[in-house]
Amino acid sequence: MNKNELIEAVAAKTGSSKAQAARTVTALTETITEVLQKGDSISLPGFGTFEVRERGERTGRNPRTGEQLKIRASKVPAFKPGATLKTLLNGKDRKD
Repeated sequence: MNKNELIEAVAAKTGSSKAQAARTVTALTETITEVLQKGDSISLPGFGTFEVRERGERTGRNPRTGEQLKIRASKVPAFKPGATLKTLLNGKDRKD
């Protein structure tokens, strides 16, 4: 699903116009981005948590030359699914 398909789905579920759904989807993605830029997380109970994770500096290898190089430390966005979402994706009766 791409952004336009998401907007159409939100418009259909909420009974709003595509323009309003587009503003809603854009506002949601901008808000998530702003919160993560501050280093905070967003928790949506039953769905999951958006958070920022730190990656330490590490040594990598150039695949063409085999030369070792240092990969700088960085921050990466991450999503940790909630229990309800995991259950829905794996079937309600599954007991693994």
